[in-house]
Amino acid sequence: MDTDRLPGCYRHPDRETGISCTRCERPICPECMISASVGFQCPECVRGGSGTGHGRAANAPRTIAGGVVAADPYLVTKILIGINVAVFLAGHVFPGLTIQLELLGRYREQVGGPLEGVSTGEYYRLLSSAFLHTELWHIFGNLLALWFIGGPLEQALGRARYLTVYLLSALGGSAVVYLLTEPNVATLGASGAVFGLLGATVVLARRMRYEMRPLITMAVFMLVLTFAPGLNVSWQAHIGGLVTGVLVALGLFWPATGHGARNRKFVQWGTCVAVFLLATALIAIRTAELSALT
Repeated sequence: MDTDRLPGCYRHPDRETGISCTRCERPICPECMISASVGFQCPECVRGGSGTGHGRAANAPRTIAGGVVAADPYLVTKILIGINVAVFLAGHVFPGLTIQLELLGRYREQVGGPLEGVSTGEYYRLLSSAFLHTELWHIFGNLLALWFIGGPLEQALGRARYLTVYLLSALGGSAVVYLLTEPNVATLGASGAVFGLLGATVVLARRMRYEMRPLITMAVFMLVLTFAPGLNVSWQAHIGGLVTGVLVALGLFWPATGHGARNRKFVQWGTCVAVFLLATALIAIRTAELSALT
């Protein structure tokens, strides 16, 4: 046996080669080798990645926030609208569902019954209530705003970052409601999340140097409606969601040039974690306060 022979190409065993794929290290002949940023790669590794030694999405077009540009930039918005509609219909088919999902701090459904609410450990209400509506005008207004505000924002952020803004804004709005509202007053609706998207859109417009007057006018109008007498809306959810959306967006739209580009992901997801921890702290404070009452 000739021990001095070179290995054969893994696709063409009869062809000796001294070149190996830089990713899988299998021997490859000149016909199979594909130039990469460092060395050569085999056809299978190129098909399984970007052809440069990185993941498939490494060379994909990016949004201003660093997310991957999607074929359908409104997909998450459509899914969120679908979830809200599904929960709305389910709430009318099963009326008891509303009581189980709405945001309540602490209450008894009947005298002598068990305590229920967020302070008793039902923390899911903080998010489930943000997908709950009982009136047609309520869901129509929120979802219309979600489509016109959320769609363009999803396109600018990318899917993962956009969904993060939505969920954190919903949580932030619910946390402020939980902290400042009477524990037996029910709150529901997606308006906290929608106001969060509005706040993030303001940050985006400022970052891109867009004309701000139409957006500021809309934001002021929505805030005026928030405090208008007789509308029975939760200003706590609106303000909590708006502030949360602004804070998260400030981190997500971190500059992508110079020194900022190297730390961008750390700043982005670090901001999201910090905002989540802030909301969690508010929830913990209120839970301790309500638990001490009994």
